[in-house]
Amino acid sequence: MPGIILESGQIEAAANIPPLFNLPLHDLFQLRAARLRHLAEGHPLAGYLGLIAALCEAQQQVLDIPPKLPGPTPEALALSQEHRMPPLAFEALVRADGWLPALDALLQVYQARNPLVATALEQLHSADSGQRKAWAIGLLSGQFDLLPAALVPFLGAALQVAFSHWLLALPDGAVVESEAQTLCPACGSPPVTGLIRHRGKQAGLRYLACSLCSCEWHYVRVKCSHCQESKQLTYLSLERDGVKGEHAPIRAEACPNCQGYLKQFYLDHDAHAEAQADDLASLDLDLRLNEEGFQRRAPNLLLAPGGSD
Repeated sequence: MPGIILESGQIEAAANIPPLFNLPLHDLFQLRAARLRHLAEGHPLAGYLGLIAALCEAQQQVLDIPPKLPGPTPEALALSQEHRMPPLAFEALVRADGWLPALDALLQVYQARNPLVATALEQLHSADSGQRKAWAIGLLSGQFDLLPAALVPFLGAALQVAFSHWLLALPDGAVVESEAQTLCPACGSPPVTGLIRHRGKQAGLRYLACSLCSCEWHYVRVKCSHCQESKQLTYLSLERDGVKGEHAPIRAEACPNCQGYLKQFYLDHDAHAEAQADDLASLDLDLRLNEEGFQRRAPNLLLAPGGSD
């Protein structure tokens, strides 16, 4: 069959189209751990950030040498692609058993140095598969009252390992643009933060970072990532080290329509920002937004609501 000959202008235009999705790197958890350790220096929550950094390092060990993690079948992938649905839809995969070996492996690798943490890990270790899946469904559906707060970071970490593993193993073209622009096209989870990129053909574009599998997808700026309203959005930040709000590397996009917000990390002001790590290190901004009457819509699966280290 004869090929299609593109004119020079068409070739240049195609080359300049930014990608709809960014997949995570294979060392994503090690990079996250390093960022957390950097952010922990002199931080009021240094103990918690250090604990999560160690947990991320354990995640990387499991991802590097994963146990058998049965994911979606080829038939399921073909069906999801045909209907433009997330190939790793978390509702179905969490109710199956395929992710549970990631939790067992993480519990084996991670070394608890805190008696409260050890108690939480023992509770996860001794729970049967039905209880583990019920807790996981509660966590990913935002029903935090369905599981003990102390279990959240460790259960969330295991789920992240499994879904990142599946995402990185997907065949080319498995992730497609979906109608649910505010949810991850790979697994259907909400974003944890937004990243305003600053290099190459992605410069100035916003990508939402998935709270579960770490896929990033393009989402237009100045549009609420929860209700998709574009009117009267405000951008709130904290002044740090004399840096004014309009130049702050972290700004929250707050929506008066749904009273929700999403943090935005501006990589031109801090090129090393990492969605999950920098979110945890900026909880003082969450407190400010709460005082202003806005609600956090973006889950961080490594954060126990109301908990501490």
